[in-house]
Amino acid sequence: MKRTSSKTTLITRAGYQQLKNEHDELWFKKRPEVTRIVSWAASLGDRSENADYQYNKRLLRQIDSRIRFLRKRLDTLSIVDYSPQQEGRVFFGASVVIEDDDGQTLSFRIVGPDEIYGRNDYISIDAPMARALLKKQVDDMATVQTPTGLKDWYIVAIHYPDAAL
Repeated sequence: MKRTSSKTTLITRAGYQQLKNEHDELWFKKRPEVTRIVSWAASLGDRSENADYQYNKRLLRQIDSRIRFLRKRLDTLSIVDYSPQQEGRVFFGASVVIEDDDGQTLSFRIVGPDEIYGRNDYISIDAPMARALLKKQVDDMATVQTPTGLKDWYIVAIHYPDAAL
């Protein structure tokens, strides 16, 4: 549940919907359930030694904190939809296949920082790799600063998953 705030406010429509669904799940389903448990546990009497009350009260605070974060974040995000003008070049929302001189290939989609959690196939638009690839096209080379030094990557394919929507 822990996510850090990000400087980029771009997000794909699917990413925005995912955050909105998380908010709605917490607000309309999870929070009322936990609130009922807290009320029930409080009615039992001594709250200082009531594990149900203490645990669920802490859970309620975590849920409320996440709801506050999501509401603020959803208000600041800018949804970026696919545009046919993007075809042939790497921009936000692109799925890219790249290859290095050793034949190692990587495949990922460039998305907003709020969308990368729990995904191995997404990278943030803020990542050095994404920044190096922006505006490039197939067969272009991008040089990326890595922990082991500079590394060259060649763009093999560019696809926009949202193009068919």
